[in-house]
Amino acid sequence: MQVLLGEGRRRLEIGAGLHPRLPIAGTFFVDISKEALSRLRDKGGYAALAPVTALPFPNAAFDVLCAFDIIEHVENDEACFSELARLAKPGAIMLLSVPLHPARWSRFDEIVGHYRRYDPILLAEKLQQYGFVIDQSAPFGMRPRSSLLAGIAMDFLARHPAQGFWLYNNVLLPVAIKRQRPLKFDNGIVASEQIDGLLLLCRRSR
Repeated sequence: MQVLLGEGRRRLEIGAGLHPRLPIAGTFFVDISKEALSRLRDKGGYAALAPVTALPFPNAAFDVLCAFDIIEHVENDEACFSELARLAKPGAIMLLSVPLHPARWSRFDEIVGHYRRYDPILLAEKLQQYGFVIDQSAPFGMRPRSSLLAGIAMDFLARHPAQGFWLYNNVLLPVAIKRQRPLKFDNGIVASEQIDGLLLLCRRSR
């Protein structure tokens, strides 16, 4: 990601919450959490309160756009893709992560507020419709490997959502990020049935 950012590139991260992936200082952020936006501003970020379907920026404003685990949470994903395409300069980089394979839909998806999982081939076709070409992709995601642990976590989230998501944001997610293995990118889109989620590196057509 550091290589992709380069010097003087205008960058936007959507839905960063309390754990942004981009360097905060000098980055534009959009979120629906006032608490997250306040923290980002305190650390030098430019933060705006808005939904991903109506982003408050002019056309072709950014060289780098990031939406990690966001699009699947929005009912109208067509509006999301349209906004991302509108804001991307010709040749801009977009990093996008999504859950894959509708057949893998589970209670986890319902609890965390997913509207869908994506078929990788149909996702590539949709991105192309909005002017994005997939350069590379890498398996991405932090779901527990143990089905027993996952079941216990889902029960706790369902019964105690406020406490469960606090633990997730402040304990489990930071630990998982630190322990996550380096991503292994392949050219094009990785469509294996064994992959739960995918990180896509896309470019806006010139």
